[in-house]
Amino acid sequence: MPLRSTFTRFFQLEAASGLLLIAAAALALIINNSPLSWLYNGLLDTPVVAQIGALKIAKPLLLWINDGLMAMFFLLIGLEVKREILEGHLSKPSQIVLPGAAAIGGMVVPALIYWFLNKDNPPALSGWAIPMATDIAFALGVLALLGKRVPVSLKLFLMTLAIIDDLGAIIVIAIFYSGELSTLSLMLAAACIVALVAMNRLGVVKLGPYMIIGLILWVCVLKSGVHATLAGVTLAFCIPLRTKNAETSPLLSLEHALHPWVAFGILPLFAFANAGVSLAGVNLESFTHHVPMGITAGLLLGKTVGVFGLTWLAVKIGIAGLPAGANWAQVLGVAILCGIGFTMSLFVGSLAFVPGSSEYAGMDRMGILTGSILAALIGYALMAGASRKNAVLSS
Repeated sequence: MPLRSTFTRFFQLEAASGLLLIAAAALALIINNSPLSWLYNGLLDTPVVAQIGALKIAKPLLLWINDGLMAMFFLLIGLEVKREILEGHLSKPSQIVLPGAAAIGGMVVPALIYWFLNKDNPPALSGWAIPMATDIAFALGVLALLGKRVPVSLKLFLMTLAIIDDLGAIIVIAIFYSGELSTLSLMLAAACIVALVAMNRLGVVKLGPYMIIGLILWVCVLKSGVHATLAGVTLAFCIPLRTKNAETSPLLSLEHALHPWVAFGILPLFAFANAGVSLAGVNLESFTHHVPMGITAGLLLGKTVGVFGLTWLAVKIGIAGLPAGANWAQVLGVAILCGIGFTMSLFVGSLAFVPGSSEYAGMDRMGILTGSILAALIGYALMAGASRKNAVLSS
């Protein structure tokens, strides 16, 4: 499949998914702040049990969504990252420099802002990674509203930046958000990984064996104390992209099959399950408390300064060029749109402030929603004006 058609399909799916995410989040907010709130919370608290012999996994529906279905989201991210590294926008150093620099700035500066605002409150510091992430679906969904007024090069810049950003988030989750470790489960998970790598090296191209061992790997990782979604990334990196004969690429086949389900099913469901913030008792402190303020400031100010600042620096010192056909105002607009954290920020927030055991559970969602909504509105307004001006100048 030609690169341009692959990107076009990716962009269309992500953009449409972003708009659906907005609708799912809005629906959750409406229901949880209506007389039907008991139904919303009761549904998410519904116990779901899967048991085979002595092996038992019992979790409320919310955690099945966050630990189970989101593993499929991370599987898709892993597939996309591997493809980009081997033959896409991450395969050549020259293509990585600009979005890579922007992604680093967009991860470091928000974390520093959050840390600065919460440095005197140790229990709140576990949320430092919440404003680091960019929601690629949501951000591309906002860009899609501008249509052809936005250069393709700028959409590619945002997409590559967000992929690197997601990779950074995966590393942060693996290192900083794992619980107490089970040696036996880790050994069994390692055995699964060895089997997956062996199948890859032996040229196995059927997806069935990979998915079966991948499911066992997910159970082992779930029981190990390492977050279960990382099993999806590990599985993705073991699935072969290239084949020796003329067989269809297993990686591309799985990526194309998963993408619609993740974009139009899993991510909206995750948004619905996690964005239903109760507004009962909301007051000024709900926004000015250091936790939500740190997240909002990190997403809106930190992402803008980090992404735009490192992009400007990379261009000015001559190690990269501005995306073709784009102006600095558009780059600033994209930097602001990177402050739409939403999906990944909600996910990291659920790990940093566990509902029922952290006094800050729920506060993070207020900060995420506020920062993401402001970033979307301001970024769209700036992009619309800058793109209109750019069209006039080029005509």
